[in-house]
Amino acid sequence: MINVTCAIIQEGNKILAVKRAHGMHLAGKWEFPGGKIEPGESAEDCIVREILEELQIRITVIKLLNPVEHHYLEKSIRLIPFACRILSGKIKLAEHEEFVWIKKTEILLLNWAEADMKLIEENAMI
Repeated sequence: MINVTCAIIQEGNKILAVKRAHGMHLAGKWEFPGGKIEPGESAEDCIVREILEELQIRITVIKLLNPVEHHYLEKSIRLIPFACRILSGKIKLAEHEEFVWIKKTEILLLNWAEADMKLIEENAMI
């Protein structure tokens, strides 16, 4: 089981989603930004580091949300979500091909990665 963090970054009534780039596992699917926890790293430290690396922004963690587990054919992950807010910076994509701020009421219009979809359902969309 791979522990992966993700950030549910909200601004007003919108949530940030990023699209996985070609060549990535699940290319073309939407997800909440984040990444794998490194050895000796806390989940909270991981999400702050990953968002800075992937999006070039600084965030603050507001709270831990309900994690979910999902089993893909290639691997199993535990997705650990954090509600977050942006502290500083402008989004510049380092790994993803696109980002969008989407209204909570329209969140199901995107083609989500399965683990992220489970997260949306489990957390009654944040």
